[in-house]
Parts: sequence; C-alpha cells; structure tokens
Amino acid sequence: MRVGVPGVEPPAESVRLTFEGRPVEGWAGDTLASALVATGELGLREAVDGGRRGVFCGMGACHECAVVVDDRPGMLACMAGVEDGQEVRMQPAAPGPPDVSPGGRPRRELSPTVLVVGGGPGGLSAASVIAEHGVDVVVVDERSKLGGQFYKQPPPERAIDDSRIDSQYRAGRKLIARAQEAGVAFLNGVTLWGAFAPDSLAARSDDCDWVLRPQRLVLATGAHERPVPIPGWTLPGVMTTGAAQTLLRSSQVAPGERVILSGNGPLNMQVAAELVRAGVEVVALAEQADLRWWRNLGNGAGMLASALELVAKGFSYRTTLVRAGVPVIDRASVVEIRGDQRAEAAVVARLDGSGNPIPGTEREFAADAVCLGYGFIPANEISRAVGCDHRYDPDTGTLAVVRTSTGRTSLDPVWVVGDAGGINGAYVATALGALAGADVLADLGAASPDRLERALSRARQTLRRHRRFQQHLRGLYRAEPLTTQLAHDETLVCRCESVALGELREALAGGAKSAGAAKRLTRAGMGKCQGRYCSPSVLALATEASGIPPGEFSGFAPQAPIRPVAIGEVAGTAT
Repeated sequence: MRVGVPGVEPPAESVRLTFEGRPVEGWAGDTLASALVATGELGLREAVDGGRRGVFCGMGACHECAVVVDDRPGMLACMAGVEDGQEVRMQPAAPGPPDVSPGGRPRRELSPTVLVVGGGPGGLSAASVIAEHGVDVVVVDERSKLGGQFYKQPPPERAIDDSRIDSQYRAGRKLIARAQEAGVAFLNGVTLWGAFAPDSLAARSDDCDWVLRPQRLVLATGAHERPVPIPGWTLPGVMTTGAAQTLLRSSQVAPGERVILSGNGPLNMQVAAELVRAGVEVVALAEQADLRWWRNLGNGAGMLASALELVAKGFSYRTTLVRAGVPVIDRASVVEIRGDQRAEAAVVARLDGSGNPIPGTEREFAADAVCLGYGFIPANEISRAVGCDHRYDPDTGTLAVVRTSTGRTSLDPVWVVGDAGGINGAYVATALGALAGADVLADLGAASPDRLERALSRARQTLRRHRRFQQHLRGLYRAEPLTTQLAHDETLVCRCESVALGELREALAGGAKSAGAAKRLTRAGMGKCQGRYCSPSVLALATEASGIPPGEFSGFAPQAPIRPVAIGEVAGTAT
C-alpha cells in the first residue's frame, strides 16, 4: 500500500500499465516492484517447484522478482522503472531461449584513470576525494539512483522538502552532491558481470555492452543480507528487511498492511519504527540477540562514548515501537511462515544458544508481509574473481578481504572500501572511502598533501570512533549465525533451483564433502543468484559432513558471469 514519508511529496503524474492483463496504476519514478507491491500483486515469477516467487532482496541480487515486460523476459521488477503502457507478465519457470546472436548491441570501451564500482557511501566518498584533485574517475552502479543501500534516495519525480526529511536522506543527498560537484562521471544502470583482471572488466546496460580498463580499481560493492532458510520463506510477501526499507524510503510503499520483522541486528528495529511512523501496523519484532539491558551495560556504555547521536537515534526507534504497542521479542525468531499463495501468518519461537527453536515457545501472528534480516554478507564476488586475498572469519562465517588500513588489497591496483570488505556500516565506509581515495592519489602521484591533510585527519578520527561503536554494537547484537537451524528437510535452501535441505543432506551423506561437490550433485548454487542466498547453508552442511574447517576456497568459486547476462552479450564483448 502507498504510505507517506515526511518531506517526500508524491509525484504529479501517474503511470498506467498492466500485469497479467489486470490494470495497475503506478507513480512516476516507481520501480515495477513498488508499483506492483503497492497494488497487491506479489507473485511475479513461477518457480520450478510450481510455486510463485515475489520481491525478496530488492537490490537485483536474488532474481526472484523477474518478470516479462513487453515480451522481454528476465527483467527485474526491483530494478526496472515503470513506463506508461507497459504489459507485464509473470516470468515462466522455463522461459523461451534467449537471443544468442552476437554483435546486435553497441559496444563501448572506457579507460578511466580510476574506476569505482558502487555508488554508496564508500564509493561516493572515495570518488569525491579523487575527483577533487583533478583525476578522472568513473563510478559504475547498477541502480538508477546513487546512494546505495544505506542512503536510499527517492526518485527525482518526487519533490523533496529538505527541512522535513530525516538526517539519513539529508546525509545521502549531501554526499551525492559533493561527488557531482567534484566532477565525478557516473554510469548508472550498468551491471558489471565479468571481472577477469583489475584492468579487464565487462559490464552491460539496457542498450550497450561495456569493456572497462581502469588504471586503478576501487570496489565499493556493499553487502547483501544473510539468508536463513525458514519453512515458507519463498512465499510471496516474504522479503528481506532491506527490501522493505527500499520500498518505503525510495518509493513510499509499505510491504504490506500487517508486517512482522525478524532477524538479528539494528536494521530491523529501524525499519519497524519507520513503518510505524508511516502508518503501517507492525505486529511484532523478533530479535535473535539477548537485548536485556543488564546483560549489555558494557556495550551500551561503549556505544554512548563512541557515538551518542546514534544511540539517541536507536532509542528513538525503540520508543516509537513501545508507544505503538509493538511487542519486541528477543532471543527469538520467526520459525515458520504460513500461507497458501502468499504469506498470511508467521510463527515466532524462542531460540536456544545454538539458534535452535525451543519447543513450546511458539506464538503465531497474522501478517501479510514478513521481513527477514539476519545481518549481512560482503558482496565480494569481484574482489575474489580478480584474485585478491581473502580470509575466513569464523565469528561472522564470511570471507573478508585482506587489506591495509587504507583499503588497499593484495593486488596493488585494487582497493576495497565499505561493507564489501567487512561489515562495519555506512559511517566507517565513508571514512575509509576518503582514506582510500587519498591512497589512490598518492599511488598516482597526484596527491596534494596540504589540501588533503585536514580532511584525512577528520576521516581517521571518524573511522576510529565508528569502528569502536560498531564493535560494541556487534557485542550488543551478538548471536549464533543461523544457517539451517530453522529449516526442515522439505525446506528449500536454494531458492533459484528449488533444492531442499533433505536433498542436500542426502548428497553430502552419499560422499560429497565440499560445497562444490554438493552443488554439482544437486544444482544448489547454479541459479541466477549465483549462490548468494544458499552458499552459507551449503557451506555449513559441507563443513559438518567433512569435518574440515572452512577457508578461503571452501565455498562456491566466483566466476563470470557474476550477474546473469545473455549469452549473445557475452559473445559480443571481447575483453
């Protein structure tokens, strides 16, 4: 449903399209996802198991919201904008063969001095510092709007009242304006699908193929939300918390009328409060961590000393939920989602210290939208593909790139900033982006130390302060990372290929001892998301079966195409 956000005005124009022949009215600047969710059209793709799938990640990574637009299959509803007269249909489970003829699209080659991949906090900060010193820098971002997943910005069709929007909107607008004023060149709507070397990258847009050959490469690709397979998690109406926030902040659309949120981390509480303030009924928030105050005095004191303004913001979110009567259930999670063709209810249960549901603690809540957010995983496909060293972090269960204090990796021409190198939030990403930008300038011999020193001093101070804050925040929300604790044998682990937990267990019991072997036997990880939403679970199962601790090369190997691309476009893009 449509909702209001302070300071963001509705557009003057509406857009009319159809979905499965039914009329849909959208707003100018909508994505197809926001227009369809606003009108209750949730089932967008047919799955190979016969079910329907809808918007899930909201950021173009999972491909669950693929639709057919004017006879063009595979269009992602969360990435594609609405246009008057569009005919949108459900994506069939087995669409027709794609056009494989090469050479039908224009090809462009760019050789910038610096290429930044990602237009979020870290990428914009690094690009601004570099461009302000006269070095040509290009930012490539697959979304149509800058700001990334943190500074989610409304489309230009919506008038903005700067005096009424919140601080997150304002900070994003300020960072974007700085990059634009510095002369940064932007390629929006461009998806990088091939990373063969730091100076040999392939990308695509709707109307063009790209070959990118930078002298220096800054990766600011961010993160995606950690997947946790739960019975019913593939039902339309179930999405990540980040997807719900994108709908709300970018398009002023609520994921549903009665919403429940579940997971681990502060984003869930923030989005729950934002939904309440927008007039949405939030029926519950289930948080995996133990939030009892007397167990968190040390972390609370550390957060207060590091970033008082962020603690105040967090208290405001909790106060909003208390005043609205929203139950916040800690040491708990949604353990089952029920419904026929879409989510209709969610079951919440307490969890033990290992993340397993405690029998007898179940409570059912009626809800037409379920938002799941269990933390984040670095989007490190590009840094891994080009050969940067990584290490396995057992505390988070993810790979972290090996880098210096300024973001430089084991490959001299490559820097990684922001959550792509380790989850630390937007403020750390912005500060590290500035330091990485200065390091790139020094490497090019283009730095002006006098101009940089004051800004870098502030960046270092900000970095130290917010890293301390993040350390205490992680302590506050510390919980056992979930993989398959909530799943049953029939629960789908691989959403793309509809591979169930029982099938994976059978393959591993039959002799497969690695994630790669399980992938070859079951097709888990071979779908369009490239394993992003099943690899943690498959790796955990393989580790249990083999008894071998995970390392840098234990999971699925990143390889081109990093994002799905038509074979004709691959054939026509020589790198």
